[in-house]
Amino acid sequence: MSATETVPADAPDDSTQARDFYAELTMRNRGVIGPAEQAFLRRSTVLVAGCGSIGGAAVEPLTRLGVLSFVLADPGSYEVNNLNRQSAAVTDVDRNKATVAGERVTAINPYARVNICPEGVTGATAGTLVKKCDVIVDGVDVTTMDGWRAKYLLHQSAAERRLPLVTGWDIAGAQYVRCYDYRHVKKPFDGAINEADLDRLTSWQLLLRAVPLRYVPVEMLVEVKTNLGRPDYSFPQVTYVAMMFGALTSHMVVKLLAGQTVRPEVFIDVHQQVRPPREQLLTRARRAAALITLAPGLLRLARGAKGA
Repeated sequence: MSATETVPADAPDDSTQARDFYAELTMRNRGVIGPAEQAFLRRSTVLVAGCGSIGGAAVEPLTRLGVLSFVLADPGSYEVNNLNRQSAAVTDVDRNKATVAGERVTAINPYARVNICPEGVTGATAGTLVKKCDVIVDGVDVTTMDGWRAKYLLHQSAAERRLPLVTGWDIAGAQYVRCYDYRHVKKPFDGAINEADLDRLTSWQLLLRAVPLRYVPVEMLVEVKTNLGRPDYSFPQVTYVAMMFGALTSHMVVKLLAGQTVRPEVFIDVHQQVRPPREQLLTRARRAAALITLAPGLLRLARGAKGA
């Protein structure tokens, strides 16, 4: 991890001033975050791999909850089309996402320790990144096969180190959060995806293995019907769904750091929750109809291999 830098390099996190600041910063957590949980947050290191949409959404709430030590990894830079949902401003366009996220952490808590890896997750960095942390937030982008390979490396390293990992998928108006607790789960992705799949399956096929179809909302099914199999397709993503990942995941990290277990799957469809009862019923009917129409194509895609 040769390109790793620390921001700030000499954070006085053990000084009286730092301890007083931390006590006041976390004072309003009391009654929700127990003393033991707060102690774990203070002394643990969280790796956020992928600091864009969902990964970036987790950084700020974790900082405000009291995480003092971060490892942030992302090889990408902000683009204007990221600003609809990611924690960045127009002045951050063309800047590395991990660097910007690190600045956000120390703007909230100047005593925090932040190690930045602008190379992202690679064969050369994965082991070192995971070795430095206690829990992992996986926000690695999978719009390309390189992203899928990086994601698999991350999960493989987490499984080897027996570390809990939380990832998610913002799908139109819904958020699907998945916890792979590798303290108990033995294989990357719990066996749903293996290393050989990275060479024989497409991004769409891998996605079908990672996200159960029952969690795909009706809006996304309509999108899939139009764009099924297109390698250049970009999924619709909006800010409130990404922010929801930050809210859910930060709470899960608190529990995981304290040695507790959490539900392996959490799914919230924001749009469906807001719809009146009659519209909810109509939406369920539309979803069933869309699934019937899509079923043959999805089945062929799920069974097929690249080049088949």
